[in-house]
Amino acid sequence: MTEQEKMLAGDLYYPSDKTLTALRKQCRSQLDELNATCQSDHKKRTRLLKALFGSTGKRLYIESSFKCDYGENIYVGENFYANFNCVILDAAKVTIGDNCMIAPQVGLYTATHPIDPVQRATGIEFAKPITIGDNCWIGGMAVINPGVSLGDNVVVASGSVVTKSFGNNVVIGGNPARILKHVEIEKS
Repeated sequence: MTEQEKMLAGDLYYPSDKTLTALRKQCRSQLDELNATCQSDHKKRTRLLKALFGSTGKRLYIESSFKCDYGENIYVGENFYANFNCVILDAAKVTIGDNCMIAPQVGLYTATHPIDPVQRATGIEFAKPITIGDNCWIGGMAVINPGVSLGDNVVVASGSVVTKSFGNNVVIGGNPARILKHVEIEKS
């Protein structure tokens, strides 16, 4: 397996691999262009995001500055919005559903490192995918850790550190995040 295949499979891999380094360099170049594009030029910003991500819905918008590792491992649904200083470390697949909003300074981190210090010192790492359902809102400065899945209609309180997965229709918050309340869906 290549280092990229290992990375995407959740196995230990070396991020210093030439191919992965080249992909991150290409991504940085695309991000430089996106982040330098006038915020009022919605069409160009959308075009750049569609070229960067693995897939998107028709409508999406991300405020500058935005950072990610590869871009191609990010999949967002329809009507996606991310506010200032969003960081998505997409060494594994990041899937975000329809009608999702991300507040300022949120981090979604798929990359992680071995606990063993000798192994960690070699530079090896691994990644776990993140999945966020439809109609989710992630509050400012929240962190979503590797391997987390959030169901539909989840609200993540500002400043939360989400270390485990949660199902549908909940408000979560704290460090580590826990269920604060259940969301009652209004019937129309």
